[in-house]
Order: sequence, then structure tokens, then C-alpha cells
Amino acid sequence: MKSSPPDPTELSTLAAFREVPRTGVIYVSVEAGKRGFGRDAEGWCNLGQGQPETGELEGAPPRLRQIPIEPSDLEYAPVPGLNALRDAIAEMYNRLFRRGMPSRYTRENVAVCGGGRVGIMRACAAIAPVHLGHFLPDYTAYEELLDVFRRFQPIPILLDPNAGYEFDSKSLHREVLGRGLGAILMSNACNPTGKLVHGDQLAAWIGIARQLGCAMLMDEFYSHYIWNAPADAPLSERIVSAARYVEDVNRDPVVIIDGLTKNWRYPGFRVSWVVGPKRVIDSVSSAGSFLDGGGSAPMQRATIDLLQHEHVLAETAAIQKTFGAKRDRLVSGLRALGVRFDREPEGTFYCWGDLSQLPPSIRDGEAFFQAALEKQVICVPGRFFDVNPGKRRLGRPSRFRNHVRFSFGPEMSVIDQALERLGEVVKEAN
Repeated sequence: MKSSPPDPTELSTLAAFREVPRTGVIYVSVEAGKRGFGRDAEGWCNLGQGQPETGELEGAPPRLRQIPIEPSDLEYAPVPGLNALRDAIAEMYNRLFRRGMPSRYTRENVAVCGGGRVGIMRACAAIAPVHLGHFLPDYTAYEELLDVFRRFQPIPILLDPNAGYEFDSKSLHREVLGRGLGAILMSNACNPTGKLVHGDQLAAWIGIARQLGCAMLMDEFYSHYIWNAPADAPLSERIVSAARYVEDVNRDPVVIIDGLTKNWRYPGFRVSWVVGPKRVIDSVSSAGSFLDGGGSAPMQRATIDLLQHEHVLAETAAIQKTFGAKRDRLVSGLRALGVRFDREPEGTFYCWGDLSQLPPSIRDGEAFFQAALEKQVICVPGRFFDVNPGKRRLGRPSRFRNHVRFSFGPEMSVIDQALERLGEVVKEAN
């Protein structure tokens, strides 16, 4: 039976609405859903979702299972966040990164938000009409976010896969001056490549931001998933943050966004924060008053205990032990199948695989993704990380069409099963 053509009258009534493109994870989840994937579906290996395993880990503090609700929690929480939580966040950064430094964060340097994207969105809402640089590749959700806020002009900064996506401080200085950048938005460690800016290099980047007045918006949601730190380094030094290199918390143009989603493995809590100069936080909080209205009071109250120093260190140690083993398993397993890496992940829980040496029929990221779906394995084609706000680069194939992002967020058993099934994909393509 033929379907009726769309009613032109109905179409005209929706003319005011645009179609919002799906991010990479939403796209692959929808495609997998057409084949039976769902929240409780069995037999699937989800290496696409940007979510860490959320259960108990050896050596980690017990998982939070119950949250008391105070009478005051039934009211709106303050848009900047509960003061007790803002104090706890400031103290955590001071204790981890700013011991002995005269300039220290206070609650006035912190805004609490309802999830990671909300935190990034609020920070971008506070940006003036400037040229805002962003790297390629980077987090898929930046694409729509950078297009929605039209006060600033997004400027892509291309990273070279053949150079392992390396970008030194001299290159940064040249880009900021040459392109007149007023701000840069970046994930560190980078989603999807796992590239990490740290140590003297990160200190130099913050120095350039200070010298040239270029705001650095640092998405640090993977800052506890660090794989290249010396084994004998103190645990607090195996967490990477730009906060370590800020000289004056109220003058240096450094804004940090983080939250419970990855580093504490509570993605469902939707608690994040923005840390930066007081004047910026005032603007971020004002943006929250019209963008989202503030976060959940019970969830914020429950977060306070999770930020205590010993809890943070224990959770980080458990993450690095468990996820480090999964990283090694996935990297070696994919390499054995013929996937190569422009750079092995130094941070995050992702592997950025280059498929160009695989059989021709699965060298394209989309083709590989579709073939993997037939084996109930989910990954994300690389084209989604070729951030293109407003789709201004029309008609050009993505530089990352031969790449795929694989997550080692799930349990080890899922990774082992996924590698076995991907081996079947490669074998059948030969």
C-alpha cells in the first residue's frame, strides 16, 4: 500500500523549525535501534557510547545508591549552584593543583550546571563576539553548539594525523596571532584521539593565553583517564588540569568544564561545573538563568561527599587500573585485526582507529560501522568528529572518513566479545 504524500499545508505550518542534525552517538544508537538495540537489549557490544562502566571497581569507593531529599531540595536550587557544593569544588581544585599558590579558587570561581553539555553551553554563551578556535578532530557535540551561538565566529584549526595530531606552543602562538583568536574550545584529553596536552606544554599554552588574552575553554571531562604518566608519580599528578598552571584565578583567561559524568562514573547524575575567573562565572551563572535554570538540588547535595580528597584519589586510582587494562586490550586487539593508530590514546577511554589498511569494502568508517552493526557491535564513524559548524564545508569528504572511534568504556568482557566479532567482520571482508 502506497503511503500518502505529505500534506503541503502541514509542512508549511512547520516552516519555522529547522532539522537539528544528530550527534555521532545519537546517530549510531538510532541505527543500532533499527536492529534491536536498546537499553536492556542483550547481546550487544556498545563501543560507541561515550559512557564508562558505572558499577563497582576494585579499589574504588562504594557506589552511591541512595540520595536523601531535604525539605529545601523541593525548591529551586540557586542557578550558580549550592554554595556547599561550590565550596567543595573550589577546595578540590586548590588541594589537587594549587598547593602553596597565593591565588586560590573560592565559590565565586565556580558555577554548577546540569550536565556536561550544559556547562559547555553556558561557557560559550558567555563568550564575546570573537574568533573562537576549535581543533579538528574534536568532540562531536561542539558542531551544533558552535553554530547555535552566532555571536562568535568558529575558526577550525587542523591537526595532522601524520604528525600524531601534535600541536606545539609555537603553533598555538602563531594561530592565535595570525587568526586573531579571542578564545579556543578544546577537550583535553581529546575526544576522540586521546591526545593529551600536559606538563610543560600545557603550562606554555596557558602562558600564551595569559600573554595574548586568548580565553582557553578547557573541557576536562577525561582528565582522570591518563595513560602516559610515570608509574611512580603521585596520584594527584596523574590527573591533568589547566588549573595547575593558572597564576591568578581571577585574571588568567582559563575556564575549566568538568563533572561527574566520566571522572566519577556517574553520567546519570547530570552534575557538572565551570571553574574560572569570578567575572566569567558571573556571566556563566547569568546565562544559566535563561538557558537551563540551574541543576538538581538533591544531586548537587549528594555530590559533595564524592569530591572529598581521599574519595577522589581512590576513584581515580581504580579508574586508571581498570581502564588502563582495557585500553591495552582494545589497542592490541584492534591492531591485530589491521586497525592502525595515528597516535595511541594518552587519555580518555577511546581508541581512534585508522581503517585504511583493512580490506577495501570496510576501509570507510560508515561501511565498517554498518558491517559491525550486523555483528551487534557499535562504534562511531570518524566523520562525526570533523567538527563543521553550520555545515560550511559543503561537498567535501571528511578527512576522517577512514577513521572510527572505539570506546573501552564497557566492561572487559564486552571488549573481548567485540574484538571477536570484529575479527569476523574483517575475515568476511577479505
